[in-house]
Amino acid sequence: MTRARRPHAAERSVLSAAVEFAGGTAMIPAARDVVQGFVGRLGEAGVETSATFLDAARLVTSELVTNALRHAPGPCRLVLTLIEDQVEIAVSDTADGFPTFLPRDPLRIGRHGLEIVTRLCDEVITKPHAQGKTVYARLPLR
Repeated sequence: MTRARRPHAAERSVLSAAVEFAGGTAMIPAARDVVQGFVGRLGEAGVETSATFLDAARLVTSELVTNALRHAPGPCRLVLTLIEDQVEIAVSDTADGFPTFLPRDPLRIGRHGLEIVTRLCDEVITKPHAQGKTVYARLPLR
């Protein structure tokens, strides 16, 4: 966990955490543990969250990291950042392809991760970079 400064607000500090994963299925529960520790730090800093925030943050992170593992085996980076009244959950991977929604199908088993993330988060954005992409999801604290 690191304390960082926002470039546009010199007097306000934000909490953030960044973790690099080499790959493999162990990164999914490890990412959930990082979220749990981060939310604990938010509480220590006096940041109030809803009763369901921890579970929602763990679920969103788990879905994004699972997608990174499934579609881009290899390195993955998780960054959690407190930004005003939200936590930004950013997952970077090495795949060029962007996440896509599948057509609604109530009989489909699995592959609903992006639907879950977009339902829980206020904003979900994917940005390409030189070695792949980053998915940014903003989850409200309350």
